[in-house]
Amino acid sequence: MTAQQPYQIVRTYDDFEVRRYPAHLLAEVTVEGTFEQAGNRAFRYLFSYIGGENQASQKVAMTAPVVQDTAAQKISMTAPVLQQSGAAQGHGDGDGAPKFRVAFVLPEGFTIENAPRPSNPRVHLATVPESLAAVIRFSGRWNAGNYQRHLQTLRIALKESGLVPIGPPRFARFDPPFKPWFLRHNEIVLDLKDHDGNASGTA
Repeated sequence: MTAQQPYQIVRTYDDFEVRRYPAHLLAEVTVEGTFEQAGNRAFRYLFSYIGGENQASQKVAMTAPVVQDTAAQKISMTAPVLQQSGAAQGHGDGDGAPKFRVAFVLPEGFTIENAPRPSNPRVHLATVPESLAAVIRFSGRWNAGNYQRHLQTLRIALKESGLVPIGPPRFARFDPPFKPWFLRHNEIVLDLKDHDGNASGTA
């Protein structure tokens, strides 16, 4: 069974929960394509890295989720596949196609100092600091429409709760593609201003 990124539940609301995520390390790659295409296009590079395609020829256990966001932003979550849509939605490859950064969360204990160096120049390591975040969970297909509907629900719930989101939202996918869509565990994550008033989750 795939391990999941650890977190602490700070508070549970009707539509979402607030979590605190510890600092963690990501292996990430940037790809072009639509919201729906990005995860599949990046997966082979990231899976090769944890499968031993690195300078130490070291295999690394997979952790859920896979994280995806726009290439202009930092990723700040570890345990599902996390994806964030860009400001503009593209419809294919080529010039003008949006870019997404897709990342695997590396297991606890890995740091930028001791993690195996990627052999493929497309794969990079990135440290993400501890963060406070609001998370909404939902099932269904991995498409932009489903993502946007639940993102809107989360934004409205945060406003009604008096919580202040910061930075871009991220889409987290926890299940393999062959799992039936109606059984999938998906999440959207939005970083929050921490209790001390400081921004959290920015790398």
